[in-house]
Amino acid sequence: MKKSLMLGALAMVLGAGSLSAAEIKRYPLPGGSTFPISSAVEVDGTVYQSGMVPAPKDAKAPKGSAAYWGDTEVQTLSVLSRIEASLKEKGLGMGDVVKMTAFLVGDPAKGGHMDFEGFMKGYTQYFGTKEQPNLPSRSAVQIAGLAGAGMLVEIEVIAVRPK
Repeated sequence: MKKSLMLGALAMVLGAGSLSAAEIKRYPLPGGSTFPISSAVEVDGTVYQSGMVPAPKDAKAPKGSAAYWGDTEVQTLSVLSRIEASLKEKGLGMGDVVKMTAFLVGDPAKGGHMDFEGFMKGYTQYFGTKEQPNLPSRSAVQIAGLAGAGMLVEIEVIAVRPK
């Protein structure tokens, strides 16, 4: 009897912690990319959006230059625009974002310090506005670098599907 109770309790614990494949949806990267990550993963209505980087401001400028990518504000606006479009494809909006992590590279034009003011100029165009007052919890951290030379901003978000 004692052994069957222990096995039953173990089965309940193991069963409670597992998710079926039907509860997890993986969104592929756009354009048929074969890079080995998902654009986002959704678990029970919570969407974990992979970090996004900016699109070039001026693709004709020398790659990796400030002219190519733009400053922190320009890059923040680009990244948030891309996040907004990705969320929209999933039936979500910026008001559904509950957590944000912003990775900011030290700007050479600012003595190697992150341009938090430039980041905030872009951020406040998407969050805390009259049209979109919902504010996520957020962390903004300075990092040594990103995958693309000259990139200053990468942002990842978690959004929750309204019930």
